[in-house]
Amino acid sequence: MSITLSEQTSLATRYRSIRRFSIELTEPLSAEDCSLQSMPDVSPTKWHLAHTTWFFETFILGKLADYRAFDDRYAYLFNSYYNSVGQQYPRHRRGMISRPGLEEVLEYRAHVDQAMRLLLDQTEDADRQLWSLVEIGLQHEQQHQELILTDIKHVLAQNPVDPVYRPGKFDSTHSATTRTGDDVDYRSFDEGIAWVGYDGDSFAYDNESPRHRTFVEPFSCSDSLVTCGEYLEFMEDGGYQRPEFWLSMGWQTVSESNWQAPLYWQRDSSGWSELTLAGRKPVDPARPVTHVSYFEADAFARWAGERLPTEAEWEVACGHLNRDENFVDHLFKADYAIHPGARNDQGSQHSAFGDVWQWTASPYVGYPGYRPPEGAIGEYNGKFMCNQFVLRGGSCATSSSHIRPTYRNFFPPETRWQFTGIRLCKST
Repeated sequence: MSITLSEQTSLATRYRSIRRFSIELTEPLSAEDCSLQSMPDVSPTKWHLAHTTWFFETFILGKLADYRAFDDRYAYLFNSYYNSVGQQYPRHRRGMISRPGLEEVLEYRAHVDQAMRLLLDQTEDADRQLWSLVEIGLQHEQQHQELILTDIKHVLAQNPVDPVYRPGKFDSTHSATTRTGDDVDYRSFDEGIAWVGYDGDSFAYDNESPRHRTFVEPFSCSDSLVTCGEYLEFMEDGGYQRPEFWLSMGWQTVSESNWQAPLYWQRDSSGWSELTLAGRKPVDPARPVTHVSYFEADAFARWAGERLPTEAEWEVACGHLNRDENFVDHLFKADYAIHPGARNDQGSQHSAFGDVWQWTASPYVGYPGYRPPEGAIGEYNGKFMCNQFVLRGGSCATSSSHIRPTYRNFFPPETRWQFTGIRLCKST
């Protein structure tokens, strides 16, 4: 089945725009910055640039008879986890790859982009199945754009001089106070059968389907995200020293890792500060707290006498809300800092989308009737459905065109280097 000329033109335009934005995100960085790996979960910036290019070369261009690979060795170097495609260079050693350098990686991108432009400009025999792979490749690149930011933040955080990724503006905020009981605005939802998951004609990942029914008990959901000020109250009340608030694995992690605050926070004589992509700043009590693990989010909720929402509750409560929030493309192009709450003059008060990924209490598993696609693309989501929790809503490092109400992100419960935060819920 062929696609229409307008669909083809739109896809070609989006390809150029998304690929260009990846380069824009790396422009503040040096070649040395782009080569570093600060922990196994972090990948060097140049690896992200190469791997997203490898995706288009492997799954699309490599199927064409007249395409010639830029370098056959890249099939091994830049494969992430696709076992059905071939072996992969060990993830935890990506920072050891000094060659190819950044300049050669950019040449690799240019080589693939030229071939992709020729393919996307073809007006005959435009196959819908092939074009669907292009769409997946673009969505995949947007995921790695987010990782470029979260990973380089972790890399720069290892430097004691607190280097700045990119200067940016912060709007002023009002002082926050602890929200308890009647101070918190909650919306109530009746019990009933809710439809959850994606059922539309545009793109969605396979793990967002099939749309299905689930019963939801009566609950209330907070209208706003947990702030740094609230989280400071938890810390000052001995939250990190009181095991009664923590899951067993969480308490073990806190004890072994000596967590005392969210990632990137530090305290000196002037008080608490946090490292942002725009440099180290005093902790603003009114901005959403971020870089907290599932364990910390759950412990905070228990301390507050509440709980985290399930992903079904989150979708019922937040799925219909405004999505014009703090996303990376909005912030980047308006010269704001890429940080939760940096821009507070747009979007709704709910902050359902953008700012921070919100932990849910739901384990990452397949929906009823879920089957991963056949072939290598089936390795994209399904094989990670173990020992992870679902997050919803996107973050300040997510592109606005990449998020949906049904989008399911997922990470292990100890993860902190992502822009992860907290929305509270309670049974009624």
